[in-house]
Amino acid sequence: MTEVGPVLVVTMIDDPTADLVMSELHDRDVPVVQLDSGDFPATLSFAATLTPHGIAGTLTTPTRTADLASVRSLYYRRPSGFAFTHLDEHDARFATTQARYGLGGVLASLPGCLYVNHPHRIGDAEFKPSGLAVAVRCGFRVPRTLITSDPDATRSFIRTNGPVIYKPLSTPLYRRDGVSCTVEVAEVTADQVDERVAGTAHLFQSRIDKVADVRVTVMGRRVFSVRIDSDLLDWRTDYDRLTYTVVEAPPGITGALHRYLDHFGLVFGAFDFAVDRTGAWWFLECNPSGQWAWMEPETGLPMVAAMADLLGRKTT
Repeated sequence: MTEVGPVLVVTMIDDPTADLVMSELHDRDVPVVQLDSGDFPATLSFAATLTPHGIAGTLTTPTRTADLASVRSLYYRRPSGFAFTHLDEHDARFATTQARYGLGGVLASLPGCLYVNHPHRIGDAEFKPSGLAVAVRCGFRVPRTLITSDPDATRSFIRTNGPVIYKPLSTPLYRRDGVSCTVEVAEVTADQVDERVAGTAHLFQSRIDKVADVRVTVMGRRVFSVRIDSDLLDWRTDYDRLTYTVVEAPPGITGALHRYLDHFGLVFGAFDFAVDRTGAWWFLECNPSGQWAWMEPETGLPMVAAMADLLGRKTT
């Protein structure tokens, strides 16, 4: 079956990864409609009706109009939030809620659409405790883990399982002195733990005696594995110190990757592994909206083409 409708790309204007994919789709004469939820309702409008075949209607941007019933795929990247700054606090809260459940609900209900990924499934998969539990069931090696708000439990875990690292359960952005920053992964000792742990939830894991990291990007049935060498605990803190090598996943890993994605209803995932001194791969996390395009020029892997294949429904 040949799909003839557009690809919807839901993201903010400044998204270099989406730009690469959209350019590839354009070169293939695949129609693309880009939209950002932050543009609603100023320059983005929609009118949707419920039919016996599901949602129908139109979505209109300043340059394109999409037939909602014929959308072939939706690439959900990094849209900005709704903004109703012209309204007072109470009206803005009401308008934002209506927009989320209205426009958001319509975009999540398109008939015959391939979602990469479905926004609701992204939300499910972003809970790290759920991801770690599913990873164990799928057959991955997973470091010993404690999720807690109890300082005593934390100290006991560190003494029993040390060395131990701390990870944020999510990655909120902070601004310090006008500069954006994130909470980094760091090693923690028992004597560093105090009553502040009781203030919220924390994730602690045994530190793997690693020799390298691996980023595995799955797009449909395509699997791209890249070894990342550095002397860093968290390689994301300094990209200039990284070197990349294309590798094959050990036996059993590929099947576990697809079982993991199938569990959450995803078709794309960016998996991170630590490689220990025996060569074993340890599951760290899967980001259902992870970045990947920066690795193509470093490795020569045809990742942009693979994503365009998936969104264009050339292959799934």
